[in-house]
Amino acid sequence: MKSELSPEIREVVEAIHYRPSVSIIMPFEPKMNARTALAWHLKLAVDTVNREIRKNYQDDLAELVIRKLKGITQNLNFSTFKRSVAIYVSPVFEKVLYLDIPVEEKIIIDESFEIRDLVFAKKEIHEYLVLILSGKESKVYIGNSTSFIKIKSNVPDHVAAYENDIAEATANFSDPSHKKEVLLKKFLQQTDHGLSYLLQSFQLPVFVLGTHKVLGYFKALTRNEKSISGYIPGNYEEASQTELRDVMNPYVNDWKKVKMGDLHHQMEKAANAGKLAAGVKDVWKLATQNRGRLLIVEKNFTAAGEHGNTESAIRLPEEPNNKYSYIKDTVDDIIEKILEHGGDVEFVDDGMLRDYGHIVLIQHY
Repeated sequence: MKSELSPEIREVVEAIHYRPSVSIIMPFEPKMNARTALAWHLKLAVDTVNREIRKNYQDDLAELVIRKLKGITQNLNFSTFKRSVAIYVSPVFEKVLYLDIPVEEKIIIDESFEIRDLVFAKKEIHEYLVLILSGKESKVYIGNSTSFIKIKSNVPDHVAAYENDIAEATANFSDPSHKKEVLLKKFLQQTDHGLSYLLQSFQLPVFVLGTHKVLGYFKALTRNEKSISGYIPGNYEEASQTELRDVMNPYVNDWKKVKMGDLHHQMEKAANAGKLAAGVKDVWKLATQNRGRLLIVEKNFTAAGEHGNTESAIRLPEEPNNKYSYIKDTVDDIIEKILEHGGDVEFVDDGMLRDYGHIVLIQHY
């Protein structure tokens, strides 16, 4: 599914690279902390930036950035209920974002803005598919922490649509229960086909809800078992959104486990199709060619680099040989390239991608 960045995040991602670009990301909960304490931390951050940029940049550029930064910090919204703030300033750009995520304080002075915490902010909504089955119909929802939206599959969602298909096959059987079983299996098989089509558009983990009998049949015939994060027994045919949310909460509370299972499945599928790149060099090459659909990277992985002879080539020296071609963190640049061209980014715990060079890219199919 194509990633949609909020206008605020896209504005920062697409901002012109211009030194010095200052990123200040820090905790900011005015409703939980004294304003004087927050103001003091902000002053310390501005003082740090002031010292650093005056060491490395001309006085007029340094003065322009510091003047902008002081104006921003003096006019922050202390009535917000957000948990953190991201401030982005350069000689040609300025932006403040109030975030719903906890962060550690960061001050970055470089040629581009710190992008990782924007991606962390974007990942707060946990989305998944819910397939509700019964002996007579199916329903599919996109669920998250706040709502369930019903979506339409491309196959009939009621068992009656398949009665004519099995009439001839069951004509010689007088047992009505056998006919009903054949009809149910046909219906579930077609429902699984519909799920396959949905998963081409919605790359999300799936939870299947239904009675023990229906779930047993579906488990035996589904071709999407690796996309299914859990089976939940029960009769949810008439469940409301509130009831569905209550049912799903225990299963999605450990979201990290759900997400890792889904990401491993996507990586395996891409590798089998020859659409998986691993390691900074290969990922950089595909990212510069706008071929990335999903970037998966360890959250604290960084890699300095130098531009090669072409835009898609990169070297990874231990120390920079040429300050003009030196890239402080190739991973941040890759993240920007992926987001700019409609791809998506997922962070995983450190060490989870050790066998893949700590970073992988799934290409468009």
